[in-house]
Amino acid sequence: MKKTTMQFIATYLTENVQYADENEKTALETAISELTTELNKGAEQKQKNADAYESIHDLIVGNLSDAPCTCAELYEAIKDELPDGMGKGKVQYALTHLWQDEIVKIEGKPNTYRRA
Repeated sequence: MKKTTMQFIATYLTENVQYADENEKTALETAISELTTELNKGAEQKQKNADAYESIHDLIVGNLSDAPCTCAELYEAIKDELPDGMGKGKVQYALTHLWQDEIVKIEGKPNTYRRA
């Protein structure tokens, strides 16, 4: 089931639980609770990942200049300053998916990156 469908059902049940009798209310409240739990699953890990990327923002953007460099070159320059668990793949993800307004991707083999 898609997340948007589960969200719709949870919202619908929440808005209509007041019209149910006492036996139905208990069942609806249980269903709402279970749907909400499922919808929020992974939110904590998502926030941890967002915080981890935010912690390396200045390091990555600060080490870019007007001269393009590859991800491998950037990683070699900053690898000793990266937190544990932040490898080359995560630096690559940050370069290609985050801070689009601050980083310019130059297509090629390999791609290079520079400060915007």
